[in-house]
Amino acid sequence: MKAVRVVDYHSPLQMDDVPAPQITGPHDVVVRIGGAGVCRTDLHILEGQWAEKSGVALPYTIGHENAGWVEAVGSAVTNVAEGDKVILHPLITCGLCRACRSGDDVHCESSKFPGIDTDGGYAELLKTSARSVVRIDDSLEPADVAALADAGLTAYHAVAKAARRLHPGDRAVLIGAGGLGHIGIQVMAALSPAEIVVVDRNADAVKLALDIGAHHGVVADGDHVEQVLQLTGGAGAEQVIDFVGEGGSTSEGLRMTRRAGDYHVVGYGENIDVPTIDLISSEINIIGNLVGSYPDLVALMALAAQQKVTLHTVQYPLDDFARAIEDLGAGRVRGRAILVP
Repeated sequence: MKAVRVVDYHSPLQMDDVPAPQITGPHDVVVRIGGAGVCRTDLHILEGQWAEKSGVALPYTIGHENAGWVEAVGSAVTNVAEGDKVILHPLITCGLCRACRSGDDVHCESSKFPGIDTDGGYAELLKTSARSVVRIDDSLEPADVAALADAGLTAYHAVAKAARRLHPGDRAVLIGAGGLGHIGIQVMAALSPAEIVVVDRNADAVKLALDIGAHHGVVADGDHVEQVLQLTGGAGAEQVIDFVGEGGSTSEGLRMTRRAGDYHVVGYGENIDVPTIDLISSEINIIGNLVGSYPDLVALMALAAQQKVTLHTVQYPLDDFARAIEDLGAGRVRGRAILVP
C-alpha cells in the first residue's frame, strides 16, 4: 500500500510502498483511511522536536488525525464491524492501568500514538485497537471529520473543562481562531452560556469566529488586550483559552484573565513567565491541556452529528502530501488540511 513516511528529520516526507497492516491480535482493527488531518505537530515532527520524546524508529508513517471505514477486525472485537464508518481516537490504550480504568485513557501508562511513535494514517490503511474506534453518524464523512480526532478532540477537552466553570453572565476569551480555535469556538457556543470573545491577528479569522458563534471579535493589532478588558468590564474573563501559546500570547492571556479565573494553555511554543506573587494574590489558575479522552471524542462526534461543530477543511489527494505540508507551514490553510487517499 501507499504510505507517506518520515525518512529523516529536517528532510522532506517520502511516499513509499509498504506492506499492508494485518490483524495479529484479537482486539485489532484495520481501518481504510478516508481522511487524515495534516497537523502543525507534523511540522514539529519533521523538525525533530519529537525525536527524543517519541523514540520512534525511522522510517515510519506519519499522521495522527484519522477517520475511515473498518476493513478488518480481530476475533474479540464486538463494538465495530467491517464496513462501519469510524473516527479514531489518537491513542491506542491498554484498558487495564489506573488511568484507563478511571476513564482518563489519555494518560494510559502503556499507550501507543499512531503517527507519533508508531505508524499513522498518511496511508491507505492503519491498524489500531477496538478501544480506539468510534462509530460515526451516517450523515458524516471521514474526510470531513478526520481532524476532529486530534485537533477537535484537544479543543473539546480544553473548552469542556472551561465550560464547566462558566455561568450565565460570565465571559470566555479564546485566543486563536485557526485550526483548533475555530473548533473550540463552536464547542464553547454549544456547551456554555457565557459571552464569547475571540482574539486573532488575522481579520478573516476573526470574521469566521463571529460567523460560527463568537459574540465579539478582536483583531490582535497592538491594543487587543485593552479591547478585551473593555469588553469584560475591566476585570478580564473568567476563562481564557489560549490556542496559540507563543508570540507573546501567554503574557497577554494572563492579563486578560480576571482574579480567581482560569488560563488554559493549549498551543505551545514559549515559556510562561509570571511572578508567583501575582498568582497568589490573584488566585489565577494556569491549566495545561492535552488531547481529550475516548468519552470526549464520543461527545464531540455527537455535537458533529447535530451539526453544532463543523470543520472548515481544505482537502488534498494523498499523492499531494508535499503541497499540503507546504501550505500549512506557509499559513495558507484556513481551518484544517486533510489528505484523502
